[in-house]
Amino acid sequence: MLTLQNYINGKWVDSKAGEYWDVVNPASQEVMAKVPGGAAADVDAAATAAAAGFKEWKRITPGKRIQYLFHLKRLLEENINELSKTITLESGKTFAEAKAEWIRAIENVENACGIPALMQGDFSEDIATGIDEYMIRQPLGVCACISPFNFPGMIPFWFLPYAIACGNTFIIKPSEKVPLTMTKVMELIDRLDLPAGVVNMVHGGKVVVDGLLEHPVIKAISFVGSSAIARYVYGKGAANGKRVQAQGGAKNPVIILPDADIDMTSQIVVDSVYGCAGQRCLAASTIITVGDHKDITESIVELSRKRTTGFGLDENVLMGPVITAASKTRINSLIDKGVAEGGKVLVDGRNAKIPGYEQGNFIQPTIIENVPLNGELAGTEIFGPVMSLAHINTIEDAIAYINGNKYGNMACIFT
Repeated sequence: MLTLQNYINGKWVDSKAGEYWDVVNPASQEVMAKVPGGAAADVDAAATAAAAGFKEWKRITPGKRIQYLFHLKRLLEENINELSKTITLESGKTFAEAKAEWIRAIENVENACGIPALMQGDFSEDIATGIDEYMIRQPLGVCACISPFNFPGMIPFWFLPYAIACGNTFIIKPSEKVPLTMTKVMELIDRLDLPAGVVNMVHGGKVVVDGLLEHPVIKAISFVGSSAIARYVYGKGAANGKRVQAQGGAKNPVIILPDADIDMTSQIVVDSVYGCAGQRCLAASTIITVGDHKDITESIVELSRKRTTGFGLDENVLMGPVITAASKTRINSLIDKGVAEGGKVLVDGRNAKIPGYEQGNFIQPTIIENVPLNGELAGTEIFGPVMSLAHINTIEDAIAYINGNKYGNMACIFT
């Protein structure tokens, strides 16, 4: 059994953790590795190494720093299939979705290679009488990222390449549910011959998160996850004097007007609701039709029933499992709640049995119609393959409902 290590100061090291957790394939329940639960000492070792590495790294010119990123880009491209397969095995998403995720990650590396121009400052003459003003941008120091399970490859690359290109050093804490992807990335980063301490990885759970939020040498934290944890990260990080960007949950509504193109709209909506088994920050969730809805409802129902669910590496599979057995139980209970609230199940994905993967965390596409818009299901981020289908008479009422929702992330209109 593979036991995962941390990557600190340019070396693979064992964690000081007192416990290890299983890394489970959500489609088969196969235990693929053991990941350390983490320890405060792990964070301190990484932060100390990153702080020491920062002294050298910040003095290297931007033009030289980005040469490492050009090399990383090539390594990611050369290994994209293996990296994509790893994402599928540990997160459950399809191979096509995983590969698309890596394309986005690589695009961020490419963009960060433009830092020598992007980070330039500004100069303003005569900002006041006899006064000129100039602004320069300097690296902050040690930065860290707390990454979610749903995009184990892409989301760390929203931050990592920009941080190091600007002269900062970096610590990544992958989700303990999907630690294998970033482990493979660190194996590639190890081949870059970066100065020691520039990029570090620490595995673990809450103890590592708290360690990152509290450690005095860490200057900035980036987080993506649920709203409850985002609020915790933001509050604790800010209380410890850090710059924090903490991105939380969403309930992404879609309005469909009577004149929308039915085929195009149905395909986009179904792809959005069920892509990555609904485990996307921008997954559409509440679909609101305005006026006559018979044709669009029938089209969405038909496409949802045709969406093949299964193991993400199998041919023709369009949707994989949800991440854990606990997630499956939670999502099924929310479906039950929607029914109890008066919703009508048009497509029922509960009790899904996938041949060869009977123990997997599978829920097939589900549609619940006429869920009360003031009910629990309509106000909960499900993070699963469940569509709430509502019918409202006017666009004004639809927009008023959306604006009254407690979540805000993405809203779309088809017309």
